[in-house]
Amino acid sequence: MIAWFTELSPVYQALMAGLFTWLVTALGAGTVFIAKEMKRQTLDTALGFAAGVMIAASYWSLLAPAIEMSQGKDLPAWVPATAGFLLGAAFLRIADMTLPHLHLFDPIEKAEGVKTTWHRTTLLVLAITLHNIPEGLAVGVAFGAVAADLPSATLAGALALAMGIGIQNFPEGLAVSMPLRREGMSRTKSFWYGQLSGTVEPIAAVIGASLVLIAQPVLPYALAFAAGAMIFVVVEEVIPESQSGGHSHSATMGAMIGFAVMMTLDVALG
Repeated sequence: MIAWFTELSPVYQALMAGLFTWLVTALGAGTVFIAKEMKRQTLDTALGFAAGVMIAASYWSLLAPAIEMSQGKDLPAWVPATAGFLLGAAFLRIADMTLPHLHLFDPIEKAEGVKTTWHRTTLLVLAITLHNIPEGLAVGVAFGAVAADLPSATLAGALALAMGIGIQNFPEGLAVSMPLRREGMSRTKSFWYGQLSGTVEPIAAVIGASLVLIAQPVLPYALAFAAGAMIFVVVEEVIPESQSGGHSHSATMGAMIGFAVMMTLDVALG
């Protein structure tokens, strides 16, 4: 492990990790410079992979440490994990109902959130941005948890989470830029909007780490909150999108592989 990184404060570590996840989003969006189109089956498999990574990360990197940290406290160990998990889902539900956005393969008439005259491009970017908020929070909370000096929260585990989130961000960037390119947008603009959806992750990561450092007693709730938010996104949007193109078997196998990759990363490194 690089010595200089271990010497940084958790907030700066979270920022660096968030910048890494954004960079991988940009790399995924950058595929428009080498291809104009991508088969829908490939996109569905990639989205399934992203769903698998997020599900595995929600348990191994977030919920399991939250439960372990709650052992031997006044409340039963399941209370912080359950409460935080449901609060995270409720937060994303409110954001889903409020923030104007459009699922990747839907016509603009099916835009969700408050009614607006915004263009399809903006609504697509906001949809992926909504995905990325809980991912950034999860990374930030994981690095903030390291400062609590608990056996269940390690720097290696936080790095594994950042790596897993980064890997699944590649198909998310691709899933925004490719449809825009296919609709006739220039390569540069398609790339710009694709990477733009990932810029929220470093911001959310810093916020997550800072909140945990300010109020360490809320750490189990914060970990579970991030998990609940991610699972909501997976069930509400990522899985349905991956299954809607008629390639359900490919999307399912992508999810299985993504889950296995994230589980391996977390167990091997964490």
